[in-house]
Amino acid sequence: MRARLIVFPIKGRNWCFSRSIDTSVSELGYSRTSPTLKDLCKEISSNGKSMNENAELVVDFVSDKMNRAWIGLEKAPEGTFKKKIYGLGLHLLARVKPSEIFLKSISKEVTEVEVTFPKSLNSRLVRRRLRHTALRGTIIHRKYFYGSVSLLPFTMAFTVLPLPNIPFFWILFRSYSHWRALKGSERLLLLVSDFSKALKLDASNENGKEIASDDHGINDSSIPSLVLNPCEELGKLLGQGAGYGVSRRVITDICKAYHLDTKEVLKYHNSV
Repeated sequence: MRARLIVFPIKGRNWCFSRSIDTSVSELGYSRTSPTLKDLCKEISSNGKSMNENAELVVDFVSDKMNRAWIGLEKAPEGTFKKKIYGLGLHLLARVKPSEIFLKSISKEVTEVEVTFPKSLNSRLVRRRLRHTALRGTIIHRKYFYGSVSLLPFTMAFTVLPLPNIPFFWILFRSYSHWRALKGSERLLLLVSDFSKALKLDASNENGKEIASDDHGINDSSIPSLVLNPCEELGKLLGQGAGYGVSRRVITDICKAYHLDTKEVLKYHNSV
């Protein structure tokens, strides 16, 4: 699967990294049947799965349950306790850094990325900044993942209260979020670091298929994992203000043109 990434400077060295929203995927929503705990145990007990694959199954199961619970809170009537919890959740989510949201969007299904950036930027610089973002993400989110997991036993003590254990569910969500960001960082680093051969081997092993090989065991004629796309139109939208700071109006126009999450991209602007 190809992911389209949009990269542009907000002000000086502060750049925006965002993934274009795939409308065909987002329209699917959660119409599929929610897996049960019995289904999860059946999948884990099946033969031929490694420990990492089983861990991914558990993470996907927990993610599905959290997303469905969040949708339930969103649809709760105004003034109810559930709606107040939803408002608190929105306040907490607003504090999550946009770089984390970006890295989480690089899922394990992504096998290549197309990077769209202003034509005025050097392609090597864009690639270097992407690699730095991915490498930094592997360090930061691994540290915070272990830190969040270590707090889970302490937050479970709040279950004695006659109220929903909000601290536990928030720390559980942060553990999941850092895990996804960590895996996204590792995937992005693989895609932008000339490791396309290793990626092809990884994909072939997952699909159980063999790929045509040359003397080195890899078909080098395959599609590259990284496509750099200098865009003149994006440069025109940015205008001459990128060095002094891009306005909120310009950011909104870019988000509409390239199908970006305006709320998340504006976080880059607010952090300047």
